[in-house]
Amino acid sequence: MQENYVTLEEIQENHIVKTLIRTGNRNLEVMGYTEHGFRHIGLVSKIAPNVLRRLGFPGREAELAAIAGYLHDMGNAVNRNGHHLSGAILAYYILDELGMSPDELFTVVAAIGNHDEGTGQPVNNVAAALILADKSDVHRTRVRNQQSIGIDIHDRVNYAVERSFLRVNAEEKHLTLELVIDPQISPVMDYFEIFLSRMFMCRRAAEFLGCTFALEINGNKLV
Repeated sequence: MQENYVTLEEIQENHIVKTLIRTGNRNLEVMGYTEHGFRHIGLVSKIAPNVLRRLGFPGREAELAAIAGYLHDMGNAVNRNGHHLSGAILAYYILDELGMSPDELFTVVAAIGNHDEGTGQPVNNVAAALILADKSDVHRTRVRNQQSIGIDIHDRVNYAVERSFLRVNAEEKHLTLELVIDPQISPVMDYFEIFLSRMFMCRRAAEFLGCTFALEINGNKLV
């Protein structure tokens, strides 16, 4: 197949991609997980390229980060466990069918396969940007059922977050995840209990891009 300059718009219009995203999000809803549908991937596919653009990386690399961000959770249509690996394989077949060049294809595949905090590593710039974008999406709009806030720590922490923003300071080469958390809903320590490994992963991703990383909660820098 002739190689093609695959765009984010092509990915967003792809019927198989849409079906995988809808199916994966529905599967996770049955399992009691937070939202992993079009809201989440849409946000990640905006934050990831923005990180690279703000830091001066090439525009095409930023678009690959947008594509990876849009595709990264497709594996949830197969199973939550190992979704990063099944998602990478699904992305391979979709991008190959669209005619993406091998170099770009495997950049995106590697990024998707490395976005999970259990085994993932920032193996390339796209992977680093995807990690930062994915882990920064903590917000109350991801909670599906407010009745679960009292019994599920993930829902409680997400619901407590009123604002989340990944700030890129290109001049100082510094990234800050800024959160506003309502302590009446969830104490700050609950955030660390479930997301500390994600913050360490963000630090590694920022370092891969030549930056430092900090977490700021309610105006206080914590890591």
